[in-house]
Amino acid sequence: MKLFRFTLLTIFFALSIVAQPNQTSVAVVGPPQQPQETYPPHPDSQVQPNVPKGEVLKFTFENSKIFPGTTREYSVYVPAQYKPDTSACVYVNQDGLQWDADKVFDNLIHKKEMPITIGVFVRPGIVKAPSYTARTNPNDPRDTNAALDRFNRSFEYDGLGDAYARFILEEILPDVETKKTSDGRAIRLSKNGNDRAIGGSSSGAIAAFTAAWERPDAFSRVFSAIGTYVGLRGGDRYHTLLRKYEPKPLRIFLQSGTNDNNHYGGDWWMANQTMERSLTFAGYEVKHVWGEGGHNGKHGTALFPDAIRWLWKDWPNPVKVGVSKNQVLTDLLLPGEGWQMVGEGYKFSEGPVANAKGEVFFADGSSNNIWKVALDGKLTQFATNTQGVYGMAFGPDGKLYGAASNGQKVFSYDTSGQVTTVTSELKGNDIVVANNGNIYVTDPKGYEPQSNIWLIKPNGEKKIVDTGLRFSNGITISPDQTLLYVAEMRTHWVWSYQIQPDGTLTHKQKYYWLHVADTADDSGADGMRVDRDGRLYVATRLGVQICDQAGRVNAILTTPNGKSSNLTFGGPDFDTLYVTAGDKVYKRKLKVKGANAWDKPNKPAAPRL
Repeated sequence: MKLFRFTLLTIFFALSIVAQPNQTSVAVVGPPQQPQETYPPHPDSQVQPNVPKGEVLKFTFENSKIFPGTTREYSVYVPAQYKPDTSACVYVNQDGLQWDADKVFDNLIHKKEMPITIGVFVRPGIVKAPSYTARTNPNDPRDTNAALDRFNRSFEYDGLGDAYARFILEEILPDVETKKTSDGRAIRLSKNGNDRAIGGSSSGAIAAFTAAWERPDAFSRVFSAIGTYVGLRGGDRYHTLLRKYEPKPLRIFLQSGTNDNNHYGGDWWMANQTMERSLTFAGYEVKHVWGEGGHNGKHGTALFPDAIRWLWKDWPNPVKVGVSKNQVLTDLLLPGEGWQMVGEGYKFSEGPVANAKGEVFFADGSSNNIWKVALDGKLTQFATNTQGVYGMAFGPDGKLYGAASNGQKVFSYDTSGQVTTVTSELKGNDIVVANNGNIYVTDPKGYEPQSNIWLIKPNGEKKIVDTGLRFSNGITISPDQTLLYVAEMRTHWVWSYQIQPDGTLTHKQKYYWLHVADTADDSGADGMRVDRDGRLYVATRLGVQICDQAGRVNAILTTPNGKSSNLTFGGPDFDTLYVTAGDKVYKRKLKVKGANAWDKPNKPAAPRL
């Protein structure tokens, strides 16, 4: 009876509040309601009369070497207009067939609003649980799922690096070309990046962008819906990296909504907006459509036909490279001046240095050779039997100094190539010679934190002036010769030391912060040089990272083959950057001039902090 009376009173109280308009209403707050997403179907997403219908073929791929043990399904759309005498354009989509893409392609190809395109719709990989897994109940024939499959979707899609791009280019697309249509037509795919687009949703979207970012020569057009550019596996780094690299020939369409995911990994809605701002800043051709939807494919499906139409607009004209707003790139790079090949075919090119004339010398350490690049670009062999010289430096006496790791010596070479031993019992890696004749040599001593930095005085006296770095590698001196910089290869740091009048080092500090490739645990920092304005150039796995005096990476330059082990400034005016890159050596003329350690010191302007 008391409960009944309490219920009646509660109802009466609630009704009295509603009945009195001058009173403040009280609402019970529940979970926020998502807006009703009513995106009308796009006409080009529906079957239309008199439009030839393409064919969708289904296959399974189980032989991946890049993602070993995985199995996956993929579908191939072949338009009715396709003829095997001409290779077709390509669209690759993650997570399989989405967006009613087969119907969209039928309609747009028929209206000639996109080229004849074969669609490849790839599911993420699964590593199936082993068949020998013991059952929980051996007597129960239904108990066949005692172990769980490994789901590779986030691993394949969310991470940065080139693994997924290589998977598509080296495994999936070649497999597609082994197939035939139901009427026996061979499938031929264009290898031209301008003829290829790639897209996806959520993690599939960042996978698509990463594939194009890593291989713009293979994919030039990207469709990204509710992209996962957040902190799941490093996707949040793109917002920064985009601003530091030279723009690539990519055209990108972005979609997201105000009610997209927002959880431990980040805010998808904000991340996509930041991605758009970064792309615009970096000079890319980008278009976006924002909505109010959640983390689903409704909005993406509704706008997919218009997105595809925009991505293929003006084809076959190539997607153009834009101009970045990064002032450092503007200050360094000459418009229209790209990389040029100096030489190739080396086992491992390293240690480039320039003499007072601007002639450049570099080592092929594995072959025990040193090469000379004349001012006219002619290559000649300067020295042989170098006992593993990799790091090299010119001194104020005009001699070329080299750290011979195999011989555990430091050599000097005169202009004729005559060699002299400077010191022994020192397995050096890289070397720099200051204007006062002091020589500094890094001695990595493997991977343990016991690397040494040696000082060799002009009188031959040598001593360890620091120890403890994790693989001390590249080494150089600031333009005013008051600071020594040493790359710690197994971390993301370059250390800074103050050089004392007697050549010893003080005030050791982790100073320069470097970017690290997703495929590595360290930056791989190797050779370094400074320009006369005080910038530090560091050869790393991601390219040549260019830092300001305050220790921040402002820009990143990549060579045509994506490699860099060491670098120097050469040419008559020391305004050409030479980079050793595996089996190749490249050069690129810049607006700035290098500072040579053997030259008299110069004091650059103070940095902007």
